[in-house]
Amino acid sequence: LDLNSLRVEKIWQGKWFTRALWAPDARQLIILGGPSLAGSLGQNVPRELIPNEYDTQAYLFDLSTKKFTPLTRDFDPSINNAFWSPADNNIYFVATEKSYRRLFRLNPQSKKIHPLHLPVEVIEKFSLAATKPVALWLGSSTNIPQKVYVTYLEKGQTTLLCFPGEEFFKQVKLGKVEDWNFRNKKGRVIQGRVYYPPDFDPSQRYPCLVYYYGGTMPTTREFGGRYPKNLYAAHGYVVYVLQPSGAVGFGQAFSALHVNDWGQIVAQEIITGVKKFLASHPFVDPSRVGCLGASFGGFMTMSLLTKTNIFAAAMAHAGISLIPSYWGEGYWGYAYSAIATANSYPWNRKDIYVERSPLFKADKITTPLLLLHGSVDTNVPPGESTQLFTALRILGRKVEYIQVKGQNHHILAYNQRILWTQTILAWFDKWLKKQPEWWNHLYPSP
Repeated sequence: LDLNSLRVEKIWQGKWFTRALWAPDARQLIILGGPSLAGSLGQNVPRELIPNEYDTQAYLFDLSTKKFTPLTRDFDPSINNAFWSPADNNIYFVATEKSYRRLFRLNPQSKKIHPLHLPVEVIEKFSLAATKPVALWLGSSTNIPQKVYVTYLEKGQTTLLCFPGEEFFKQVKLGKVEDWNFRNKKGRVIQGRVYYPPDFDPSQRYPCLVYYYGGTMPTTREFGGRYPKNLYAAHGYVVYVLQPSGAVGFGQAFSALHVNDWGQIVAQEIITGVKKFLASHPFVDPSRVGCLGASFGGFMTMSLLTKTNIFAAAMAHAGISLIPSYWGEGYWGYAYSAIATANSYPWNRKDIYVERSPLFKADKITTPLLLLHGSVDTNVPPGESTQLFTALRILGRKVEYIQVKGQNHHILAYNQRILWTQTILAWFDKWLKKQPEWWNHLYPSP
């Protein structure tokens, strides 16, 4: 758009496009999008796989020739955002690398990418100065709360600007967090981590919560979040978080495993991982293991319960119980399925839409299940929980269903967020600690 004449010129038209930004000389653009944005130029997957278009790549686009140059095809991290600094003419990427979110610098001439080492595991907000190579950013780690920093990019020096929660966290004791990985049946390393209670005693036996997502995004290592593992650990749980196949940040071949899978690979990796985790952690009581996930992770909870009885209780927030109804009704259903179920539809892949839908296997579910859903969820409509709840009640299974009034896919209203978090903990206390009092207080019997 020419701001003087208001004349509009179409530069390029295509698919899997995320955003674009100007080069300082206004002769080139950085365009962010999927591996197939420029045809096969940005793809780096085996022939038998379809790229995961959520695995965001960076391309250089020449405005005079209209040609693309892939910048990150052989770069495993997935690009979250890009910045082209007029101060030093370098390109900076905030990118997801496995469960981390880090900062990288690319030299436009050499096309080489180098990491910049920062004192946190996850960059959450990032801003680049307009006239100097200086960045202002917010970040955190698994057991380090959010802090604000300034980084002088030429010198590679980082200074803490402020710690907004400093006084509060002086009163908080956090448990240790350590990595724990395993190899799946095909030899791939499946990464994970363990959150320990603050007063952990290895001679004791602890209940355990297993958290996963299983969709296209990894479960990153930021502090807190919607599913605060540190808080669960503070309530006396060992928390095991694992990152199954199919997520971005591990390279295109890894993320492509999500396409047209819908829980087959992921479920087996979660089951295998939990069994190996229990075998190597004798302080976890295998009879008191719960699982929880949301959105695609909620679908994974539902799916897992049709395949295994290793869990003593489960929670699914905004889960998908019937893939074809989500595909047709969810605000993101069709768009998400264009990637997660590429070239596959209810009429040509019943093996996915029917056989992998938990509702059609509801009779296999025997684990006590809590279903949570925002009443106005436009991403995964509440009917996805309602229909599975109906099925499990008809079958006489242990199931509860809580709708959070007026909330969408994420529970954001302050008081409702508190009650929602308490509901999750109270549910697991009831089944994994044999302490139903909290649940009965929140939801007394009529």
